[in-house]
Amino acid sequence: MCGIAGIANFSDRPVEPDHVKGMMQSIKHRGPDDEGTLFKDHIGLGHVRLSIIDLSAAGHQPMFSEDNRYAIVFNGEIYNYLELKEELKGKYSFRSKTDTEVLLAAYREWGADCLPKLNGDFAFAIYDSQEKLLFGARDRFGIKPYYYHKNEERLIFASEIKAIVPLLDQPKPNDKALYEYLVYNRSDQSDETFFDSVYKLKHGHYFTVKNGRFETKQWYNLPDQVHYPTSMTTEEYREEFRKSIGLRLRSDVPLGVCLSGGIDSSATTSMLYHDFGLKEVNTFSAVFEKGSWADESPFIKAFSPELKNMFYTQPTADTFYNEFKNFVRSQCEPIPGVSPYSQYKVMQLASGHVKVTLDGQGADEMLGGYNYFYGGYFKELLKGLKLMTLAREMVGYYKQNPSKEAYKYFVFYSLPSGLKKSASRKTYGSISSDFFGRYKDVSTISSDLYDPASLHQSFLQHFEHKLEHLLKWDDLNAMSFSIESRVPFLDHNLVEKTLSLPPNRIMKNGVSKYILREAVKDILPPAIYNRRDKKGFTTPSDAWFRTAQFKEYIQGMLHADSFRQRGYFDVDDCIRKYQAHLDGSGNFSKDIWKWINLEVWFQTFIDR
Repeated sequence: MCGIAGIANFSDRPVEPDHVKGMMQSIKHRGPDDEGTLFKDHIGLGHVRLSIIDLSAAGHQPMFSEDNRYAIVFNGEIYNYLELKEELKGKYSFRSKTDTEVLLAAYREWGADCLPKLNGDFAFAIYDSQEKLLFGARDRFGIKPYYYHKNEERLIFASEIKAIVPLLDQPKPNDKALYEYLVYNRSDQSDETFFDSVYKLKHGHYFTVKNGRFETKQWYNLPDQVHYPTSMTTEEYREEFRKSIGLRLRSDVPLGVCLSGGIDSSATTSMLYHDFGLKEVNTFSAVFEKGSWADESPFIKAFSPELKNMFYTQPTADTFYNEFKNFVRSQCEPIPGVSPYSQYKVMQLASGHVKVTLDGQGADEMLGGYNYFYGGYFKELLKGLKLMTLAREMVGYYKQNPSKEAYKYFVFYSLPSGLKKSASRKTYGSISSDFFGRYKDVSTISSDLYDPASLHQSFLQHFEHKLEHLLKWDDLNAMSFSIESRVPFLDHNLVEKTLSLPPNRIMKNGVSKYILREAVKDILPPAIYNRRDKKGFTTPSDAWFRTAQFKEYIQGMLHADSFRQRGYFDVDDCIRKYQAHLDGSGNFSKDIWKWINLEVWFQTFIDR
């Protein structure tokens, strides 16, 4: 894991070195171990290194081919680099033990056709000085970030938006993205960002710059690789999961697991302990006061008879108040809730012990980890007149789940499309009528995702539009503390096979993630196997926003001229809601976070 930055001028004009060096400085936290630059022709490349594989100077980047024709800057890991190296060693002489050198050789051998051969998380750029061609690519699911800004003169790209913003003439908010955020509580639904004219390179895409032309092309399309419905035995699933974890253990530095108490991270932890014999594995968890609804320590401590290196952090109202401005800056864009702060604190804790963590991102999106998936499944069964199965699943869900939300989603999904679209508007944050009126008739991705034709289609939609914001938080929280986060559930082989499964291998008798539960039931603590509620990384922000320090800050913010002049909120309604929150007559913590997050984001990135 590292950070990349670069500029490609569309003319022959050389790149200003200070521009690239300034970009690198803004993402130095991504790579504190080393840094390097290349300035050649009309190209400038920068790299900050977090040493994970081959810690020697041989891993310095930009890395060059032996004839100096090609140069690469690379963020991520190619997990199958040893297998690719074996395939390529007859044609190329390798001077290091890095996956970067293997990636560069793979590009030299196959060009863009190397991408489907890669099993990994990656965002990289390669400059071919002979062809005057810049090539950049991003992994299949967007695990590693890739941002860019393009105008008539140049392309600017980097691992984080904060490296690009200082080079913009005047940063401007993208109001359409803010509308989706305030109305649907969504972000990262497309290649747009919260900054006008700053975009993401779409996952599964690559770009080229040659002769002043910037072009993008898709190299991976998930539905083309899914063969639905194709069943898989529990034993086959476990083997695919085991292979994925095994590849992600390739590291020359210590690693650990972010353990939340849910089945995803617990399955990973159990497999490390039992299948790979890592008896001393480090785990890192967030806990809260005993009795707090957000506290998962009883489930996390189910591992204590086996694990000896369990580390805990306890986020509090005080820590959040002291850190929330830095936290907002670390995220680069507004986020829908406070829950990523727990992960932020877990990564801060882990940074004192390891440089690599394994996390459970992606399992919920393909194994039905949210209640609304069951609501959609009920609708699919009803539409297909599979009434006996519907009855069994509805009764099973009622018996198994403390939450009954799936029934609400079942009713919601059964509404006529017009009512459904209207009902899906949540309008968080006391949005102003003027701002709402400007965009209420604009078709957005969020408004079109509430009517999945089937459970299978819903999973595919999540991978295309909803997974990326979770991966973004995972990356930013980890890299804020110079940690590489790896996500074994998102090995493309495992994903493609899991998404090919028929619904009854994923949802059964009211239980989601059925095949995963059965695959690891013999190694999971019983408390985890039998658990049915879901929390993940959460925070008791409702109570935090009632503390004296936040009360003073929030009331001052709501009465400030700058907040009112933004034009996004009905300020009088905000004041009423916050008073109701203080009185305990309502819980408006999601609204309150929108006010705080957006105001601090403007102050940090836009007002300059």
